[in-house]
Amino acid sequence: MKSARRGLSHWLWPLFFFLLAFLPALWVYHGLYSRLALPDGGYRLEVLKGSNISQITEALARDGVIPDAFLARIWLHLQPGEKKLRPGIWLLRSPQTTVSALSMILAGNTQAASRLTIVEGISYRDLRDLLAARDDVKLSGIVSDVDVLTAIDATETHPEGLFAPDTYDVGAGDTDISILKSLYQRQKRVLAEEWDARAPGLPYKTPYEALIMASIVEKETGAARERAQVAGVFVRRLQKGMRLQTDPTVIYGMGAQFDGNLRRADLHRLTPYNTYRIDGLPPTPIALPGRAAIRAALHPAPGDAVFFVARGDGTHEFTSTLAEHNRAVERYQKKRQAAYRSSPVQAAQP
Repeated sequence: MKSARRGLSHWLWPLFFFLLAFLPALWVYHGLYSRLALPDGGYRLEVLKGSNISQITEALARDGVIPDAFLARIWLHLQPGEKKLRPGIWLLRSPQTTVSALSMILAGNTQAASRLTIVEGISYRDLRDLLAARDDVKLSGIVSDVDVLTAIDATETHPEGLFAPDTYDVGAGDTDISILKSLYQRQKRVLAEEWDARAPGLPYKTPYEALIMASIVEKETGAARERAQVAGVFVRRLQKGMRLQTDPTVIYGMGAQFDGNLRRADLHRLTPYNTYRIDGLPPTPIALPGRAAIRAALHPAPGDAVFFVARGDGTHEFTSTLAEHNRAVERYQKKRQAAYRSSPVQAAQP
């Protein structure tokens, strides 16, 4: 019995000393040399004048950029030379480790370039024009929609709506295709997250249909508080078998033929996007919707309104009956000289 105990003790002590040495080494390696899980578009770090090492490492750890602020501080303090941080903006992009990121910051090599702001509701064509007009974006020469979708590994057959509007950092060497791929991946991730949290009973078969609805909501109202109400109107119209009858889809379907003035005759022109003439949703999104519009499309406001009309101040009057809608049209729309409508017309009845 004593011999067995001595044999067990003979193995336990070396194992103990091995773990005593191995676990701290593993901790140090993971904290300093493992690959960082950076966002697709990179992580933007702004070092303000007077910032110190502790503030920077805590910010990086808080945002999930580095795994261990304590190890990062120790590594920085062990580096030779002055530890004064230079104010500036850095764009940390994969592949990157804690050591490589901190070395770049400590050396003062700022790599973040200019900012790119993509406004919600612009079209894919507007986005391509925006990228082409910038001096800090290298053009790949890829022009056709099919080639662009292939280059960014998209599974969709039409580019509209697939790119997330937001503000991004354009780094050195970025091309139009690399930026489009980043925007595509972000929009895909946003749509998946919102789809997983969607309200029950919605009339969408796929996340892509929700994206189409979100693009319509984005174009119909600039008032953030109204997005869910607008989505509620369109969802109820779909559920009741009513046509959406929304002007932005007509305008999108007209393409270059739209001269800025939507006429009554345009509402009767048959295109795949004219929701005065087709049932259900148009075949693709009509703009780039942001997360808020996607969330509204997947969380429409409850109620019984199936009509709305623009008041002229950026907001809308929502009504549930045709008679109420007609009175709202009389009050807000017929006082204008323009023949513009931003709500379903009287001819549309369930």
